[in-house]
Amino acid sequence: MPVTAVQSQDPTATTSLAAVRPAVTPERLLADLVPPRHFAEARFASYRANPEHPSQAATLDRLQEVAAEIAAPAPSGLRALLGRRRTPPAVYMDGGFGVGKTHLLTSLAHAVTEACGPGTAAYGTFVEYTNLVGALGFLPTVEALSAKRLVCIDEFELDDPGDTVLMSRLLRELADRGVALAATSNTLPDALGEGRFAAEDFLREIQALADRFEVLRVDGEDYRHRAVVTDAAPLAADEVRAAVADRPGAVLDDFADLLAHLATVHPSRYGALLDGVELVGLTGVRPVTRQEVALRVVVLVDRLYDRDVPVLLSGVDGTTHRQLFSDEMLRGGYRKKYYRALSRLGALAEEGRRLADPA
Repeated sequence: MPVTAVQSQDPTATTSLAAVRPAVTPERLLADLVPPRHFAEARFASYRANPEHPSQAATLDRLQEVAAEIAAPAPSGLRALLGRRRTPPAVYMDGGFGVGKTHLLTSLAHAVTEACGPGTAAYGTFVEYTNLVGALGFLPTVEALSAKRLVCIDEFELDDPGDTVLMSRLLRELADRGVALAATSNTLPDALGEGRFAAEDFLREIQALADRFEVLRVDGEDYRHRAVVTDAAPLAADEVRAAVADRPGAVLDDFADLLAHLATVHPSRYGALLDGVELVGLTGVRPVTRQEVALRVVVLVDRLYDRDVPVLLSGVDGTTHRQLFSDEMLRGGYRKKYYRALSRLGALAEEGRRLADPA
């Protein structure tokens, strides 16, 4: 599972993401479909259901039952000869932002892996699966995922009709082959007027699979009690350079150079781009004006967040991360992706500031 990089010959020089040319095998792409480091310790036992919202405890109980169903032995004897296969469970967690759906989904993946063995559960975001199909092809992806007992899709997205149809077809193929499914989707925390609970949209888009999915509604408020976008004051370029200098695992990039490099790397490889990276410093941060570039930034931020990699940001003329995407983008069809990226980038930037100035 090689990842090759072209870097400076000076061993003391700060490395750069733009110098990395990740070469990722299909085996690596599939091996990366596991709960991210951010949720490595998530388990059913560590989920704290809010007693003011009984649906949280009810969902927790149901997912524990689902894990037991998946881990139960397959039919044998006469039932097997008669071809009576169990219908694999398929659950969709429907709820607002920050109610713990991802914690529950990763807990389900961990529970199945612990009960059935390594490699029996696949976990990824909607984008990671669409990128996997793009890298491997549809049928090879179906064949590879059919070997799993459970496939988890976090943040199922409904804003791209083509990708939604692709994922609906993929899920149908997997369900027909006996693979259990679990999914979540996210909406903005203040999007009450535009369908905070998205179950109707989800069931409509997956069409033929709708009657197989059990909807688990997860009510509640954002447990982090945060705004849509976390504020993080920008740093001076010299502060960013000083913070990453001689720090193990730190990289330093000019924002424009990094954006140009991302255009040459398939998004399915953005995770490999971050192998060994513990801190990212970015100078020259400025607003992104093109949608295809902005969507690449979203994928990179998701991979940084999955891996808990802090970020140091220095903007041109005081540009902050909140100004990264235009008002038009934040009103458009991909706004949920952009707000998620801004929220996550703000949190990572705050962590970066703490590293840069521990006092």
